[in-house]
Amino acid sequence: MRTIAERLRTHDFRGVMIVNVAKGIENKSLMTMSEVLLDLLPSVGKGGIVTLSGPSFAEEVSRQVPTAVVAASANIEAAKIAQEVFMTPYFRVYSSEDIRGVELAGSIKNVIAIGAGIADGAGFGDNTKAAIMTRATAELSRLGSLMGAQQRTFAGLSGIGDLIATCMSKHSRNRFVGEEIGKGRKLSDVLAEMVMVAEGVATTRSVHDLALKHGVELPIVNEVFEVLFQNKDPIIATSDLMTRDAKGEA
Repeated sequence: MRTIAERLRTHDFRGVMIVNVAKGIENKSLMTMSEVLLDLLPSVGKGGIVTLSGPSFAEEVSRQVPTAVVAASANIEAAKIAQEVFMTPYFRVYSSEDIRGVELAGSIKNVIAIGAGIADGAGFGDNTKAAIMTRATAELSRLGSLMGAQQRTFAGLSGIGDLIATCMSKHSRNRFVGEEIGKGRKLSDVLAEMVMVAEGVATTRSVHDLALKHGVELPIVNEVFEVLFQNKDPIIATSDLMTRDAKGEA
């Protein structure tokens, strides 16, 4: 995103709307994609950026499989314009003014999908994956609330909706990476064989750093980070999650 936006810096974007469909949190700066755009293209203004996000695998959208997503912007009128432009009989678009929550949810769910894939590859069952997905929603809302997002966003299409699709689907690149890691393969070997990008790998670093910055506990994200970048055994990581101190669900 930063590389592309750098090429556009000489243009005047006043009165132009940019619709972003990239998901991720930039390493080091810890910016969301709309923040990267604003950093390099300030003339567009915060209200001129819309993020389109949700459970929308391109392979299915291209076949006109019924799909629902959310268009989010700090300017709700901009979100509604994007909603109108992209709406079709098979591609339903909702509007939201919580662009921070939508972007965080769409980014962090890729990290969780790697965790779900690790559980698959390690031979755990549906119970394990259901636990990961459900508790991940708590982690999403915990970090999001501290960063100014609306909690209800994480129960919506960009949150639990995208989380379900990415953790369960054969189309998910992030889940695939996790599954291969869970089988005992090295991250570098898995990534070297992939043509498409698994955004969740880089985003895992960013979310881990965000958790440290805001002093928030994200147990699943932390274990995924240690498996990916510190060569922690997935079986031990799962055991460490299961044997944490007992807590109330809320």
